[in-house]
Amino acid sequence: MKYLTIIFLVSILICCTTVDSSKSEADEPSTAQPEVENKWVTVDIEGEPLARHENAFTEINGKFYLIGGRNNKPINIYDPETNQWTEGATPPLEMHHFQALPFQNKIYVLGAFTGGFPHETPIPDIYSYDPATDEWIKEVSIPENRRRGAAGVVAYQDKIYMLCGIQDGHYDGHVAWLDEYDPATGEWTELPDAPRPRDHFQGAVKGTKLYAAGGRNTSAKTKQTMELTINEIDVYDFSTGEWATLENPLPTERAGTTSIVVDDQLIVIGGESGSQVPAHSEVEALDLKKLVWRVWPSLEQGRHGTQGFLHKGSLYIAAGSGDRGGGPELTSLEKFSLE
Repeated sequence: MKYLTIIFLVSILICCTTVDSSKSEADEPSTAQPEVENKWVTVDIEGEPLARHENAFTEINGKFYLIGGRNNKPINIYDPETNQWTEGATPPLEMHHFQALPFQNKIYVLGAFTGGFPHETPIPDIYSYDPATDEWIKEVSIPENRRRGAAGVVAYQDKIYMLCGIQDGHYDGHVAWLDEYDPATGEWTELPDAPRPRDHFQGAVKGTKLYAAGGRNTSAKTKQTMELTINEIDVYDFSTGEWATLENPLPTERAGTTSIVVDDQLIVIGGESGSQVPAHSEVEALDLKKLVWRVWPSLEQGRHGTQGFLHKGSLYIAAGSGDRGGGPELTSLEKFSLE
């Protein structure tokens, strides 16, 4: 009887240990679970902007600006205080496939294309838009041997950086270039090439590091316009002048994405790929400290060829294309609250 009692107690101990172990495993976070509980919502606005894609969308001084896209269209300006769209000046030429840069109270456009598929032409000059005067300004010419479109554009310590891109529209000429432009002096500096070329993506900066996520090597020349997507995340350290590639790649390969840094999260939104006709609605976030990807709630409307940003604790994205390629062009504005 004494031995049976001991065996019984040991069995109970083993069972409890097994249950606790299973619970511990179940409590481990999964990369398939959203990190936040909120969801994207389409903002209800009286009226709507012009439908457009391959456009930019950015915020400066509290107002949101839809700029460019295929065909030459006036700027649309959204005021979140009044919940209304208004119209601004038309760009001096058609400009598309660019990441707009709010910088020193103006919005800069560089690394952009003009013209039609598949041999779109890099715009040879840097332009800026002044919201205070509703005027476009031609700033300076880009060195002829460094011109390209569908490039990433960021600012760091009062200088502008243009990353990668493609020289001949959607046809050929992918580059891994990184250039520095100093608006104060007009000086251009060629920096070390990225580990690989990419186009149709957007850059993002956190601290001293520049992140390149998403994109592809567009190649209508080989009839692989959308197929050659890139999952590697390349990182340039401004403090050392060196590139590195992260071990954890982008979970869902796609181009035509927008990238936003929020605190220690690199968030990659939307896009297009050769694997599906509808534009991607995926939103995936990389924890820049733990280097772990999380799946966030998807967009209400999949879209590519536009831009997103953070404003007062919420992410915003608007316009773009609902399917891969050129349409349908969208007008909706989505918001995701981080609070």
